[in-house]
Amino acid sequence: MIELNSAEELALIEKVRAGDPDAFEPLVLEHQKKVYNLALRLLRDPDDAADAAQDAFIKAYTGLDSFRADSKFSVWLYRITYNICLDYVRRKKRANEIPLTYEDDDGNEAELPIPDESASPEREYEKTELRELINSGLDSLSPEHRQILIMREISDMSYSEIAEALSIEEGTVKSRLSRARRGLAEFLSAHGTSGGLSRHKNGKGAETDA
Repeated sequence: MIELNSAEELALIEKVRAGDPDAFEPLVLEHQKKVYNLALRLLRDPDDAADAAQDAFIKAYTGLDSFRADSKFSVWLYRITYNICLDYVRRKKRANEIPLTYEDDDGNEAELPIPDESASPEREYEKTELRELINSGLDSLSPEHRQILIMREISDMSYSEIAEALSIEEGTVKSRLSRARRGLAEFLSAHGTSGGLSRHKNGKGAETDA
């Protein structure tokens, strides 16, 4: 499938607004995988993720009149998805797990070693223990820091997209992201995982905006 550009998405949105519900289907096909993957990473349950993704598209369809053409449709849709998933998390009191990169004291980007799911049986306990520790670390972060980690690490949203989605300045996004990464890294280091950090992710230094 050929990816839709912003002009094509806007044209489809205008058709839906004009009374053509079938015009919404290409928008669903364009974004359904990313919306589902975001929901899955947040909720960690395929059934819940499928329900949340469906709810997100329903809410987007019924609320399409509130979409502003001066913002990207994907950002608006991810914000809807994120908020729906937060409601699921609050109801079920689940902790989120995300891959983490963080900036160390030398300004280098480091990555926490999340065990591979195909690891041998004797490492199952270690995997579970580390995941639980990461979840505890995420729980220790403030909601605003946690949500920015999720948007950046899971959705791969740029600083500008996150700023737009949350109605904050890009500088605020960067500072919160840095504090969130550092806070989680410090939590894990304090609980004995500092030896497992790998330096210089992908051979690069500090993260740059996409």
